[in-house]
Amino acid sequence: MDAKTTHYSTSGLTTPAVRHLAWLCQAPQLLQSPLTFEPGRYLPDGMTEQLQAWDQNPETAPALLRETPQKRLGFYFERLYRVLLEDLLGWDVLLQNQQIQSQGRTIGELDFVVHNRSEDRIEHHEIAIKYYLGVPEQRGNTLWYGPNARDRLDLKSDRMLNLQSQRTRLPEARALLAEAGINEPVTPRIFMPGYLFYPKETRAIAPESVPANHLRGHWCYISQIEPPDIPGWVVLNKPHWIGPWRQEEPPRADAVTAALNTIKRHGIPLLLAKLEKNCVSGLWQETNRLFVVPESWP
Repeated sequence: MDAKTTHYSTSGLTTPAVRHLAWLCQAPQLLQSPLTFEPGRYLPDGMTEQLQAWDQNPETAPALLRETPQKRLGFYFERLYRVLLEDLLGWDVLLQNQQIQSQGRTIGELDFVVHNRSEDRIEHHEIAIKYYLGVPEQRGNTLWYGPNARDRLDLKSDRMLNLQSQRTRLPEARALLAEAGINEPVTPRIFMPGYLFYPKETRAIAPESVPANHLRGHWCYISQIEPPDIPGWVVLNKPHWIGPWRQEEPPRADAVTAALNTIKRHGIPLLLAKLEKNCVSGLWQETNRLFVVPESWP
């Protein structure tokens, strides 16, 4: 359970929502395309100081950062993204989660339509945060499944590139945009950060469409966990899948044992983080991630 992965620095931020936002600003993505949106190209020089100020005085942070996170990770991710656009970049969100209707039925949705003030243009952003586990196939290629195995990286990437990001071309979407006073061309953008989890004991190959600097973890079946593996690990619950975890108290082996029993009983994958104590801050900080899955997965 102890293979190291890239640790993503979030500059000692202690407020979870601010730490998650900082991670979002600079996280590597799982899709390499001319459509990929890189927030780092547009972030103002004072961003680090702004995040530190919100971290030290959470009551001064944007209202969306102060709200209790939703249970569904996608909704919380959208909230963080809106703060990134409006409060860090200073761009205007013109539409969000706008459904496209055709003859009384919904045929799609626009995640965000924004005014990119840096380049003075209207953009349509489709966003997703994703976690995929690599399963080697007999033919030598690797299929990358989400913890819910109905989700797959190749299918999601194709959908983002060829369907979701292209929705503003639909006549019904053009009419919707016109109702909002948007008649000029709209530039499609995609934002899809996340992690790829590699199998413990076999070789998996990342798709060519995934940048080489992507964030990594490992995965294994519940039967591959031995009792000596457990100390030093904690269970990560949503929304703390976003960005590296840290805590003041040492990890509790009994909590991990209980989580492993949950996987056996209910057949649901769980995400764990390996922690090591930072001798300067005294905090226990994440150094690696591991998905543990039931024997029936995927």
